Amino acid sequence: MPLTFAQDPDAALPLHVIDADALEGWLSGQEAAVQTWVKATGFAAGLGEVTLVPDANGAPVMALAGYGAAARRARGRFTLAAAAAKLPQGDYRLAGDLSGIAVEEEALGWLLSGYAFDRYAPAHGTTARLVAPDGIDAARIEAIAAGEALTRDLINTPASDMGPEDLEDAAAGLATEFGARFDVIRGDDLLAQNFPMIHAVGRASPRAPRLIDFSWGTSGPKLTLVGKGVCFDTGGLNLKPGASMGLMKKDMGGAATVLGLARMIMALDLPVQLRVLIPAVENSVSGNAFRPQDILTARNGLTVEINNTDAEGRLVLADALALGAEGEPDLMLSMATLTGAARVAVGPDIAPFYSDDEGVAAAITGAAARVADPVWRMPFHAPYEAMIEPGIADLDNAPKGGFAGSITAALFLRRFAGETARYTHFDIYGWQPAAAPARPKGGVGQGARAVLAALPEVLGL
Repeated sequence: MPLTFAQDPDAALPLHVIDADALEGWLSGQEAAVQTWVKATGFAAGLGEVTLVPDANGAPVMALAGYGAAARRARGRFTLAAAAAKLPQGDYRLAGDLSGIAVEEEALGWLLSGYAFDRYAPAHGTTARLVAPDGIDAARIEAIAAGEALTRDLINTPASDMGPEDLEDAAAGLATEFGARFDVIRGDDLLAQNFPMIHAVGRASPRAPRLIDFSWGTSGPKLTLVGKGVCFDTGGLNLKPGASMGLMKKDMGGAATVLGLARMIMALDLPVQLRVLIPAVENSVSGNAFRPQDILTARNGLTVEINNTDAEGRLVLADALALGAEGEPDLMLSMATLTGAARVAVGPDIAPFYSDDEGVAAAITGAAARVADPVWRMPFHAPYEAMIEPGIADLDNAPKGGFAGSITAALFLRRFAGETARYTHFDIYGWQPAAAPARPKGGVGQGARAVLAALPEVLGL
């Protein structure tokens, strides 16, 4: 089902969204038959409750959706999507007083509730369609929903069908759709063109590592997005236990989120010079796998001691960030499913991010609150730099001790982001562990909508 709005408001059933605390007041203004029906059905306007009110012949004349109480709504997002999922197939339009409703958030949530991953088995999301409410930018919300759907599809696809070459195909298809310039460097050509760490991480797999590079737009500020594209992570020679390997198809969630964000930017025709860099690899085990205690030299000349081959994401990102920095972007942003420490710190629902720029950090934080895309700023804490300096090389990819794992990973990446770019890093989870309104269990984008909403302020668009 396409994640688009219904087009005929005259054919749509009126839908009244009712706050639980306002139900009695709303009922008092209705005809006796409506009051009787609503009370008889037990509708209390709780979160996700719905009821259809019929006429004398039994045909529905309106639908009611519970909006719950304000205190309860504050504990979640996309409240109306919970009700939309329970409505029968058909078209609906919001009616009545909408002053207490987060209309843009709820409209997006309704669209996203239509998402289902059906590549391998029949599946469907919400079949009730919403007419775009007055006063919203319907095209923008549809573009955001399409970008999020792309991210979810890519993450949900197993590594058997989403290896480095498949991720390249997805990026190439997106570039072709929007007329972007596309390039890719594969296999041993990575060594010839000075991407040694991408090559080292991916060389053990029969599916060749690669660096995906596409650009779009010819004027405006330079925006570079870098996404971790580890299509499956065994942990390498520091092999993950089975329980930790179970969700590693999502280790390319950073790349998927960057591609979804890029789709939003291009569909909305933002006046930027966009560049997308994705190091796409599979971290496998074979005779030529990189080893603990190996020392690798990155693209920018820094040496890195390998103390855990399972800390590979920062290695491939390092080469890509070094390339991105060479282009002197006005803003460079990386997204990666990078550390378990980030999940311990903030759980699966919040995307922690790092930025040295107060203006960028404030813009992202403010935008995140407006668009219901929760983020939390974490510190580039300079005193921890010593933790990633092993002595035998410039950097350690996996410092011992276990403290501040997300921070030390972010500090590692900052060493490759150059001196000229404003650099921001997101350490995302990319996975919805249990179904919630507008978010089925499975792959999910995090931080992209917050970044999109912040770009006008950050880049002066």
